[in-house]
Amino acid sequence: MLRDTVRSLAEAKIAPFAAEVDEQARFPQEALDALVGSDLHAVHVPEEYGGAGADALATVIVIEEVARVCASSSLIPAVNKLGSLPVILSGSEDLKKKYLGPLAKGDAMFSYCLSEPDAGSDAAGMKTKAVRDGDHYVLNGVKRWITNAGVSEYYTVMAVTDPEQRSKGISAFVVEKSDEGVSFGAPEKKLGIKGSPTREVYLDNVRIPADRMIGAEGTGFATAMKTLDHTRITIAAQALGIAQGALDYAKGYVKERKQFGKAIADFQGIQFMLADMAMKLEAARQLTYSAAAKSERVEADLTFFGAAAKCFASDVAMEVTTDAVQLLGGYGYTRDYPVERMMRDAKITQIYEGTNQVQRIVMARNLP
Repeated sequence: MLRDTVRSLAEAKIAPFAAEVDEQARFPQEALDALVGSDLHAVHVPEEYGGAGADALATVIVIEEVARVCASSSLIPAVNKLGSLPVILSGSEDLKKKYLGPLAKGDAMFSYCLSEPDAGSDAAGMKTKAVRDGDHYVLNGVKRWITNAGVSEYYTVMAVTDPEQRSKGISAFVVEKSDEGVSFGAPEKKLGIKGSPTREVYLDNVRIPADRMIGAEGTGFATAMKTLDHTRITIAAQALGIAQGALDYAKGYVKERKQFGKAIADFQGIQFMLADMAMKLEAARQLTYSAAAKSERVEADLTFFGAAAKCFASDVAMEVTTDAVQLLGGYGYTRDYPVERMMRDAKITQIYEGTNQVQRIVMARNLP
C-alpha cells in the first residue's frame, strides 16, 4: 500500500517536472510541496516528535519510489534522514524536541556537514574547529559537497574540539541557517542530480549555544559513522529507484521500436540484456531490504550490510542505466528521452556517502 501511494504521488506530482528540474538545475519545489503535503518528506521521524514513525524499510521504499521518477527529488527524504539521524541517535531530549518537530511538520529540512575540501574519504582529517567560549562554541571552517545547502534550515556539523585526538577529538553540533556567520558557496555544476543543490557551507565565527552539541564532546565522529551505517541504505534505495525507472522505460521502448520487420524486444540479444538488468536489480533490492531490516534492529552486522547494499546497488544502477541508454540506441543519447538523465544521476550513488572503494574497505574490515 505504501509503495502504491508513493508511486501514484511520484508519477502525478513529481515526474512531470523531472526533466525541467534537470535541464534548469533548479530545486524541485513541486516535489517538496507534494512530499510535505502527503507527509512523505521525512517519514523516519519518530511519532513522539510529530513524525510518521516509519521504519527503515518503509523509508527505503519511499526513497526508491521517488528516485524512480526523479533522483534529485529523492534526496529530500534521504538527506532529511541523513541530517537528522545524528540528533535521533545521540542528541539530548531537548535537541530532539527542538529540531525534529519542525522537520516532521515540513517547516525545515536538515543537511549533513561532514566532508571538507581536504577531508573527503579521510573524514577524520577535517579542519573545521569548534572552540568553547563560556556557554557557547565558536565554529570556523568550510564544509564541501553539502546536499541541499542553502535550502535546509538545519545542519549537523562535525567539527574538531580537540585537535590532539584526531577522530576522538571531533564533536557534532546543530547549526541553523540563520546563525550569524553562516553562508553558502555557489551551487556546484554537476553531472547529475542537478535539482539538488550542492554547495559549500562557510562557518565564520559562528557562535552557538553549547547545548546544541549532539551527544558528548569527542563523540561526533563515532556518531557520524554510526549514522552512515544506517543512511548508506538510503543511497542503495535511491540507486534501486533510478535503475528501476530506467529498466521500466527501456522495457516499454523495446516493445514499440521496430527494426528488421519486428519489435526489437523479439530479438534474443535484447531479451538477454533485459533479463540481466532485471536479475541484478532484484538481487540489489533483496540485499537492500535485508540491510534495512538490520538497520531497524541495529544488528551486529549492520556495518557490513549497509556498505554492501550501497556498493552493490549503486554498481547495478550504473550498469542498468548504461544498458538502458544502449537499448534506446541513438535516442537514448538524447535529452528527449529520460534514460540519459538516469544514467547521469546513477553515477553519484557510487560516490557519495563513501565511495564504493571505501565501502569495500568497510566491508573487508567488517566481514560477517
